[in-house]
Amino acid sequence: MTARALPRTSRRFTLLGAPFDGAATLGWPGSRYAPDRIRAAMRWILQRREGGQIYCLDHAALHPFPDDLLTDGGDVHTVAHDLEATLAGAAAGVRDTLAAGHTPVLLGGDDSLLYPAARGLAESTAGTVAVVHLDAHLDLLDRSEQQGAHSHSSGMRRASELPNVDLAASVQLASRHFNFPSSLSFREQAGLRNIPAAEIHRRGTEAIAEDVIAQIAAADRGLLAFDIDCVDPAHAPGAGAHEPGGLTSFQALDLVQRLAPYVDALVLTEVNPLTDLHDRTANLAAYLVAHFVVHGGSPDAAPEGALS
Repeated sequence: MTARALPRTSRRFTLLGAPFDGAATLGWPGSRYAPDRIRAAMRWILQRREGGQIYCLDHAALHPFPDDLLTDGGDVHTVAHDLEATLAGAAAGVRDTLAAGHTPVLLGGDDSLLYPAARGLAESTAGTVAVVHLDAHLDLLDRSEQQGAHSHSSGMRRASELPNVDLAASVQLASRHFNFPSSLSFREQAGLRNIPAAEIHRRGTEAIAEDVIAQIAAADRGLLAFDIDCVDPAHAPGAGAHEPGGLTSFQALDLVQRLAPYVDALVLTEVNPLTDLHDRTANLAAYLVAHFVVHGGSPDAAPEGALS
């Protein structure tokens, strides 16, 4: 019988911004502006709190939302001209948040930030870490002349090199279309599972979430790495790249609701206000964060069936 991950107990969350897109070497730049736009959209959501609660219409349930459930920790240390310093600053922000007993929610910025989020979590535990990676792309590129070793195409590859990241317990979701043959070779050698967008459309998010929860049970901690381009550009036009055939906004929200209780950090990347339309994508990102916090804050807040 496959082991099953246990939901995390009641917890508190800290929002961290990483306004950096210096590693967006092939996609569109502009994600440096995302943390502020997502924060602005969060204010629209949080106004619905009353008496330490919020009502979720999706499940017709009241959920606890005390004033300290989500705090804003400001931006991590970023240096516009220095990628390595920025990656180190983001990892430190995640580590410091975990050391304070809070669950970090890191807002990018480009997808090179997957790596420091994984690094901060991995350096904060003596156990193993699984990465649940939602992305249109594999991000397993080792290095290239144009992108170097750290870019929005290599975050998962760099995370895989951390000594306690367990690729066999990790999983990639919502990938589609074309990618580098070398990335396929690495993925097969490493035993990294991939569930493409086409399979999610066929099987549905509830079944996929059940598979993911069972997959990550082999690790001690989990990172949810959410690149907004896993969502179809019809639903998320403000992204670093447009790949048709992705998740709907409903599918994305449902997966986050179901997975939130089983992971220990969230990094949300590639929201690009310069390609967005009327803040549609920033608004979706804000709702992804809100559902992560509400449904991940207490095991009782998970969607029906997610904890069965």
